[in-house]
Amino acid sequence: MRLDKFLCEMELGSRSQVKALIRQGAVTVNGMSVGKADIQIDEFSDSVCCGGRLLIYQKYVYYMLNKPKGVISATEDPAAQTVISLLGGDGRKGIFPVGRLDKDTTGLLVLTDDGELAHRLLSPKNHVDKTYRLKISKPLTEENISRLEQGVDIGEKRPTLPAGVALLGERELLLTIREGKYHQVKRMLHAVGSEVLDLERISFGGINLDERLGPGEYRKLTTEEIRRLQNEGI
Repeated sequence: MRLDKFLCEMELGSRSQVKALIRQGAVTVNGMSVGKADIQIDEFSDSVCCGGRLLIYQKYVYYMLNKPKGVISATEDPAAQTVISLLGGDGRKGIFPVGRLDKDTTGLLVLTDDGELAHRLLSPKNHVDKTYRLKISKPLTEENISRLEQGVDIGEKRPTLPAGVALLGERELLLTIREGKYHQVKRMLHAVGSEVLDLERISFGGINLDERLGPGEYRKLTTEEIRRLQNEGI
């Protein structure tokens, strides 16, 4: 990889800014000061420092976003704000949301540029768990809950896979599903005679929404969280 491209990916500035750092002698490769931006380095084995700080290259980046209402799960849109726009300066080229949440749905969304992992997590054959907190229009009967837990007909070729249900109150519950069909949670509740009034995803692929993140806030995933996602995608 070219040195200036490496420095840009390490978020040290634009191409012109990192070239200025190199000219100023602030960048070393394997302990030697370099003066050219176009030299080739091995981003995994060479020791690159800027201002005395060792730079550790990440092939991919992984973020947890607390998606707010009114923002769409897309990389770009001519008329609406996207989840990628919430990253600001951290939105390096190639980042995309893993799956989607409806415009009026809030909560945990993973953003990454790791296409292979995203493909595995979204593959229907892998049945990755997703847990939602719901507020609903009508209380569920024991029969309603049993139907959700066994799988319900939402107009597809087959009923939904069995879901996990945990009541939090008369009109509030946690629902864990293992698929990602279009508007699936809303269709499941409609099938048992209720409607979703508010929907928040609190868990995906073994990681939980960080309660310290307010709507629209994000952070990098920890090493352990990345490992959990990778294990889910196997």
